[in-house]
Amino acid sequence: MTTYFAPAPPRVLAHRGLALEAPENTLLAFAKAVAAGVTHIETDVHGSADGVSMVSHDPDLQRLAGRAVRVEQLTSHELRRIRLGEGQGFCSLAEALDTFPETRFNIDIKADSAVAPTIAAIRDARATDRVLVGSFSAKRRLAVVRELPGVATSISARAGLAAVLAARSRGGIPALRRVLRDVHAVQFPLSALRLRTMTPRSVAAFHAAGVEVHVWTINDELTMTHLLDLGVDGLVTDRADLALDLIARRAGS
Repeated sequence: MTTYFAPAPPRVLAHRGLALEAPENTLLAFAKAVAAGVTHIETDVHGSADGVSMVSHDPDLQRLAGRAVRVEQLTSHELRRIRLGEGQGFCSLAEALDTFPETRFNIDIKADSAVAPTIAAIRDARATDRVLVGSFSAKRRLAVVRELPGVATSISARAGLAAVLAARSRGGIPALRRVLRDVHAVQFPLSALRLRTMTPRSVAAFHAAGVEVHVWTINDELTMTHLLDLGVDGLVTDRADLALDLIARRAGS
């Protein structure tokens, strides 16, 4: 049975760690998030040239390292040696899972090359019960989920739009349950194709269908407060420090 959805919501998902004084998606950014009190980290993976699941949002190194080369063109050893700042290089998913054995990870499968090594990393770490697997690609998501029985998962992009439409309609719960039959959470931005994803009706409908509701990427307290008032279960945020403080203040009020 998955323990990914513990403790009880609302939960904070640190988007690429807490990267205020650390490069995003590095062990240091994850350590800062955990030190702040985060139990859940959102991260992304690509496959390296030697078949290792490497933590990286972008498919290439241009934005973070100023290099016109793709993650999949370098070995894991070469990626670890690239300086991203604060003494950090790229890390593997296996390293992240091993370094933070009590932390839950929300893993976005960014490339086909990441599928097999991500399965291996999660399986080797015996971390199936503390990860959630997601992807914009249903094919990639399902390929991982099939190999990890019991793993938590969130809806992919195309089905996500159908879920939003069903959740916004009157009497759409049966249709919504069909769309969400194989997932445990929905994870949306505030709008998709000009449709508001988070309304009182849609949040209530998602809950009635039996899934958690997570929203990304929310970095200001006013929007966080609005979403928590709506009853969302998780805030995916670059400012985990602000979100944790807000939730603690609301719990104490």
